[in-house]
Amino acid sequence: MELLTLEHFAGHVNETYSAQLNDSEVPFVLVEARALSTRPQQAARAPFSLLFRNASAFLFPQQTYVMRHDSIGEVGIFLVPVARERDGFLYQAIFN
Repeated sequence: MELLTLEHFAGHVNETYSAQLNDSEVPFVLVEARALSTRPQQAARAPFSLLFRNASAFLFPQQTYVMRHDSIGEVGIFLVPVARERDGFLYQAIFN
C-alpha cells in the first residue's frame, strides 16, 4: 500500500468518509487536513493531521477504523475523540 500523505486528503475536505462498524457504516466528514511541523530527517513523509466530525450522539472509542472514500479507497485510520460539539464529536488522526 502507498504511504498516505497530506496530499491524499487535502482535496477531500468537507467530504464524507464511511467507517465500517460491526454491520453498519458510520459517516465521518473530513473538516480539516493540515500540515504539522516540518519533516524530520529520515522521515518517510511530512507529518499531518486530519480532523473528522461525526454527528452521532454516541462517542466512538479511540481505535483504528476502516475508512472508505470514493477517491482514496479503503484505509485504516486511528481516530481519537478530541472534542464534543452541539451536534456530535470531533475525531483527530495524526500521521507522522
